[in-house]
Amino acid sequence: MAKALTVQSVERFKPHLSKRMEVADGLLPGLYFVLQPSGVRSWAVRYRHAGKPRKLTLGPYPVLELGAARTRAREALQVVALGRDPASEKQDALKTARLAEPGVDTVAAIVATFLERHARAKTKANTADDTERRFRLHVLPKWGERRIQDITRRDVIALLDGIVDRGTPIAANRTLATISKFFNWALDRSIIETSPCIRVARPSEEQSRDRILTDNELRLVWTAAARKGWPFGSLVQTLILTGQRRTEVGDMGWSELKDRGLWTIPGSRTKNGAEHDVPLSLAAQDILSRAPRIAGSQFVFTTSGVRPISGYSQAKERLDASCF
Repeated sequence: MAKALTVQSVERFKPHLSKRMEVADGLLPGLYFVLQPSGVRSWAVRYRHAGKPRKLTLGPYPVLELGAARTRAREALQVVALGRDPASEKQDALKTARLAEPGVDTVAAIVATFLERHARAKTKANTADDTERRFRLHVLPKWGERRIQDITRRDVIALLDGIVDRGTPIAANRTLATISKFFNWALDRSIIETSPCIRVARPSEEQSRDRILTDNELRLVWTAAARKGWPFGSLVQTLILTGQRRTEVGDMGWSELKDRGLWTIPGSRTKNGAEHDVPLSLAAQDILSRAPRIAGSQFVFTTSGVRPISGYSQAKERLDASCF
């Protein structure tokens, strides 16, 4: 028999890494303390209506403490005793509220809040830009005007299959990662009650990028990059000479080249968040010294002056073609 929950026992519960927990209250049958793998805690009451099991989410913990949760659970069970379904009545009330405030629960509206409060507030600028781009290209055209609560696992699989069918399987993998974070964030905020991405496998297998160019291949790439010139050819040559990540080189700023022969990447742009000094060979210094400057621009590799260069995939295709 389940023990009666206490304030102390509720505080001691620790989240499971891979599954949600539901702990029954021995004092009030039907009341459960719910603990998500993310650490989010809430209360729910389970009951039967018309012969079917039903669940009503009562509210988050600790905003709703133990005593108040028991009071709400009793009220809900009293409604059940009268032959009514409190979960359905709650959904009807939410639908009425949404009609009074149209668009508030659309995927587009929730995505905008997610980008503002999570992506741009808690991730690096490049990561946030990639997240926004995936929503704009793959998600919003399909789901933008739909209610987030109506998106199902089948919808997720259909979305990913469509991306794979367009010949971009890796983009499908990245999109799944992005929307999984999005739905988990919405779950933590009680916008939805479950994520439609649960048990959705990555659409495509990926091979680790441990391929190393031979000396001859590296010579061909260097020569092809020299023919391409500024900006992508110079970017590729700088990648070869410094051994740094593509986005770190592509987003290089003039302010990071204060000392001759040294490039200092700020922690805000490195993978581990730590400032990183990169010694520059004479060849690298020569390439950077010949880079054209756009008045008022902070970026080294840029064509607009406003943002770093983009279009890497097309540029790589052209570079690969010119290597042979």
